Amino acid sequence: MHTVEETIDIAVPVRTAYDQWTQFKSFPRFMTVVKRVEQVRPTVTAWVIGVGPVRGEFEAEIVDQEPDSHVTWRSLERRPGHRGEVRFRPTAAGGTAVTVRIEAEPRGVAGRLTQVPGLAGRVLRSELGHFKEFIEGRGEAGGAWRGSIRHGHVHPAEPEPPRSRVPCWPVG
Repeated sequence: MHTVEETIDIAVPVRTAYDQWTQFKSFPRFMTVVKRVEQVRPTVTAWVIGVGPVRGEFEAEIVDQEPDSHVTWRSLERRPGHRGEVRFRPTAAGGTAVTVRIEAEPRGVAGRLTQVPGLAGRVLRSELGHFKEFIEGRGEAGGAWRGSIRHGHVHPAEPEPPRSRVPCWPVG
C-alpha cells in the first residue's frame, strides 16, 4: 500500500469544517478530482473521480465517524482497494487543522496517481486547498450530519439539549 497524508489549517471552527466535510454530495463543487458523489446507504457512498483522462468509480463505506473528530472509510472493491481517514482538531488560533491520510494499493485509478512520485500528495494538497477556500468563503457549513458510526453501524445524533433560559423579572 502507498500512503499519502496532508494537513491544512482552516480559519473556521472545528464544528464548521467537520459539518461541511460530512456533506459528501457537495464535494464536486470545490474538489476538481471528485466528479460525483451519491449516498447509496447510510454508511455507503458511490464516487466518480477523475484526473485528466483517467476516470474511476468506487463505493466507500464509512466504518468509523465521530462528530468534530474524524471520519474513517474503506473502499468496498477488493482490488484495487484503498482506505482513508480525515481528522479535525482545533488550532490555537481558533481554526481547524484538517489531516487526510489515504492508503491505496498501487493499481487502478488511485494506483496510477501513486506511480508518479509526489503526484498523489500534490493532488491531495490542492484539493484540501480547495476545501479551505470553499468553507472559509462561506463561513458556515451547508449542512451537517451529527450522528456517529462505529464499526459500520449508525448511531443517530443525540438531540441538542434545550438551552436554559434565565428568567427575566420586571424591575421595580
